[in-house]
Amino acid sequence: MLELTGLRRTFGDLVALDDVSFAVTEGHIVGFVGPNGAGKTTAMRIALGVLTPDAGHVRWRGVPVDAQIRRSFGYMPEERGLYPKMRVLEQLTYLARLHGVAPTDARRRAQETIEVLGVAARAKDRVEALSLGNQQRVQLASALVHEPDLLVLDEPFSGLDPVGVDVLSGVLRRQATNHGVPVVFSSHQLDLVERICDSVVLIDDGRIVADGTIGELRARRERRLFLVDVLGEADGWHATIPGVELVDTTDDGLVFELGEDVDEQRLLDLARTSGDVVRFGPVHPSLAELFREVVGHE
Repeated sequence: MLELTGLRRTFGDLVALDDVSFAVTEGHIVGFVGPNGAGKTTAMRIALGVLTPDAGHVRWRGVPVDAQIRRSFGYMPEERGLYPKMRVLEQLTYLARLHGVAPTDARRRAQETIEVLGVAARAKDRVEALSLGNQQRVQLASALVHEPDLLVLDEPFSGLDPVGVDVLSGVLRRQATNHGVPVVFSSHQLDLVERICDSVVLIDDGRIVADGTIGELRARRERRLFLVDVLGEADGWHATIPGVELVDTTDDGLVFELGEDVDEQRLLDLARTSGDVVRFGPVHPSLAELFREVVGHE
């Protein structure tokens, strides 16, 4: 397991990280999300040894991370770090060798990785000749080619089309489920984080403001919201139940907030007296809504 404990990092007067602590357990995918400048990239760079913290430490399976341990990690920076004039297969073979893979295995792993990521047809092309999406796939391949024990990915879905997103999502899930690889990645695409991740860490202004599974984050902040779609007169029929407030009108129906003592079945029974109920059920906040609420950005 990867553990970040009490990390603090400043750049002059700017506090980039302030007592940042969280863990990524084996076989789990963790989404690391926050607004621009929140400290995500700084924390990742410290975990990979690119930066050193002013305070705190990083451990892997209980041991302080050193250069030898880092060789077993897979890292994908937000800024592409590939050699633009090298050919795809040649470059991935070279990078596998840098991670300590034997010469006889490096080329095989490189070939297998680009096949999994759907860029095998571009094996002999220079990286600079690829589309942005295919460059992103090759960048991910560079993080996977040495069969890492841990994956740390900074905005891995940036520039990918829907097919590429599906391919990458599947690769990350297989790495976690089939091989037990812990995965932590940052992304502004919160719908993807919600769909893919086992848990989420929210950071704002250099501090962790929330962490847990999506279900746990919802449970801490969830209001009793119910969606009702009635074929019939919609105005005012709910007013006879104390503790029921109409909070939104959407294309899918009306959204009500129920007080703690209100039985949702009473709302459903009353809705039926107003017309045919075609949709009824609880409304769960999305990760995007939780994010806006937690970090205070509208």
